[in-house]
Amino acid sequence: MTRRIRVIGIGAGHPDQVTVEAIDALRSVDYFVTADKGDDDPLLAARHALLARHLDVVPPVVAVRDPQRDRAPGDYGQAVVDWHDARAEAYERVLLEREGDVGFLVWGDPAFYDSTIRVVEKVLARGSVEAEWDVVPGISSLQLLAARHRIVLHDVGQPILVTTSRRLHEARDAGAENILVMLSSTLDLEGFEDWDIWWGANLGTPDERLVSGRAVEVAVDVLAARIDVKGRVGWIMDVYLLRKRPAFTPPPA
Repeated sequence: MTRRIRVIGIGAGHPDQVTVEAIDALRSVDYFVTADKGDDDPLLAARHALLARHLDVVPPVVAVRDPQRDRAPGDYGQAVVDWHDARAEAYERVLLEREGDVGFLVWGDPAFYDSTIRVVEKVLARGSVEAEWDVVPGISSLQLLAARHRIVLHDVGQPILVTTSRRLHEARDAGAENILVMLSSTLDLEGFEDWDIWWGANLGTPDERLVSGRAVEVAVDVLAARIDVKGRVGWIMDVYLLRKRPAFTPPPA
């Protein structure tokens, strides 16, 4: 029988936000493969805790040491491709050594700024592993951000642009006025004085933090919260919405 590869979205952090479909998928595989970021990886520990919450018997979890990635490349796109190729080679070795169906655990939803789908495609394209595969969606940090702040992510009939902090200013300069930002290594709000921000970090975990308000007024609070969370927990995943304030129209004389 052809084995199955299941790419499973496990939500933004809280084990109760794993969908019923995802739980069924967790129970259907023989083992899991996950990236290991290094000694005392807190996200690896969180994956183990989530599995223990939903499974009576937890299958083996194969932690694959994540390949080194160039964090200051001359060619960002090529650096990411090289990193994905190295991941695919490492995961392929595990799949060739083990039999049975395998699950890949993905934070949030696999559709948003995650490499797992691309890496699985690369593994299969290499030709040594034969498998059927599917993707199970998860609760994304974007959804959780909106729920925590009790907001709709867009004004009536208006578009949303989802991007990374690396391309935030590019999005603003292109005319976007409703921007969701992921993968933030830093927070640079220069030029966003007339914007509002809804920010959240480590959503769905006990260390969740929220800040909202006019960007120029709460930027210091966001920076302080980022430093505090990273210092106490050892990691931070944050996401935020920036929305341009309507232009002021003076009342008629």
